[in-house]
Amino acid sequence: MLLLGLSFAGTAQYTDVINSNRPGLSVSAYAVGRNVLQFEAGLLYEQQDHSLLDTDSNIWGTDISLRYGLLFEALELNYEGTFQNQNITFNNLGISENRTDFSRNRVGLKFLVYDRYKNPERNKPNLYSWKANYGFKWKNLIPSVSIYGGATFNLGDNPFYVGDPTVSYRAMLATQSRLTPRFVLISNIAYDRISTDFPELSYLISLSHAFRNPKWSVFVENQGIQSDRYSDVLLRGGVAHLFNDHLQADINMGASFKNTPSRIFISLGGSYRMDFHKDKPVPIEDQQAGENGGPIKKNAMKKKKKGKDKDGEDGGNGAEDIDLGPSKKQLRKQRKEAKKKKKNKQNDSGPIDF
Repeated sequence: MLLLGLSFAGTAQYTDVINSNRPGLSVSAYAVGRNVLQFEAGLLYEQQDHSLLDTDSNIWGTDISLRYGLLFEALELNYEGTFQNQNITFNNLGISENRTDFSRNRVGLKFLVYDRYKNPERNKPNLYSWKANYGFKWKNLIPSVSIYGGATFNLGDNPFYVGDPTVSYRAMLATQSRLTPRFVLISNIAYDRISTDFPELSYLISLSHAFRNPKWSVFVENQGIQSDRYSDVLLRGGVAHLFNDHLQADINMGASFKNTPSRIFISLGGSYRMDFHKDKPVPIEDQQAGENGGPIKKNAMKKKKKGKDKDGEDGGNGAEDIDLGPSKKQLRKQRKEAKKKKKNKQNDSGPIDF
């Protein structure tokens, strides 16, 4: 679901690598970043059978999502649409019917109200314990939180939502917790189609995991829907792969837990972003210690080689919000640098001899 190596900048919204909501349906608490335009799309197929109505359905469609970082880092404007064609057969009548329209067509704004990792002190690794950096801590359950407000549109006579008004409303709360450097937990609680005769309450819980090669990740997701029109519990899972900083591909499949109707579905898609983000310049007098990158290191201007870096680690980024942290070798190096800085500071604190 979320695919990229988390590189915080500013208020921890913009990342160096694409931040996609695919392959699941759950929504990240974080925005894409100011002046980032992102396109997420997929093709879907579903087989749907209803035991009580004695119907069989084949559904083909496409999911589309457009996301744009608006005005400032914590705000995102997004459009989500699912256009599908359903060929339904009524077995007891011996007739078939074709239904084509949007099953999802909405526009909204998402705003991050609490960023769990805005304080840079929470991102510092423990230089003396590799286990401390990778192990689970109860405080990791504290999530970042965003709120969403939007509108759902029915254009014309929609066969999937007969009788609904042209415009209805949607509200959502999204949370995101980094349980360990490799596991991320996301939850969404939404109240949709407000002001219609059939409002819909739903939840989504998604858990993603990055492999040792963080360009690959997997996820499992549980969705519950409660409405007088349709209620269900769905389970889906899938795999995502990061090709480069701006392109991700994914596949997922899932099923329902009941037979009114029974649902089996699969989706194949990808995400691509156009990055126009630029950090706002901060005057030197307003910067805190270390924000300007520190001293220039030797050979810093040399072009980096592709592949592995000098520490022997893969230079590529990985899954979104999967902050794999420093390796054991890197921790040893950072400990040496920290001791050296401490020693130099002590030597410089004495009186100056003339």
